[in-house]
Amino acid sequence: MNLETILFLVLGGVALAAAIAMVITRNMVHSALFMVVVFLATAVLYLVYQAPLLAMLQITVYAGGIMVLFLFVIMLIGAEKMSHVENLRWQRPLAFGLMAALLAETVYVAATRLQFPPPAAIGPDFGGPKAIGLVLFNQYLLPFEVTSVLLLAAMVGSIALTVRKEKSR
Repeated sequence: MNLETILFLVLGGVALAAAIAMVITRNMVHSALFMVVVFLATAVLYLVYQAPLLAMLQITVYAGGIMVLFLFVIMLIGAEKMSHVENLRWQRPLAFGLMAALLAETVYVAATRLQFPPPAAIGPDFGGPKAIGLVLFNQYLLPFEVTSVLLLAAMVGSIALTVRKEKSR
């Protein structure tokens, strides 16, 4: 095992543990902070694989801007004051069943392919501003814009639902 593989496994473990903690915790602010840990671990992975621009974009856009926006929405709707009542009790067993199936599949794939593939050869412009800009604004422009509109609609919807619930009280 080389250093890149060890760093990948360690950072992947940190990101996985933070993602599990993000889903399990009941406090939404703590969940958002665990999400920041996932974003930072991903950024360090980008640095390990020689993509410093992607790492800085990950930190600036996601761990910075998006998380500030999420925390603002959490504070605006008063998520700490909400009751945590499970309306759909069937979702938890279904989620655990799907998690067990995914875990079994992951263990099977890991057991049948014990060898890591050799690192891919990367070009000198990999992760550079020009390469990312060309791919983002040529090939992935529509998904990028659709995602931003969906995030905006979700935030507006959550605020509208919260304002209606507070008025009815």
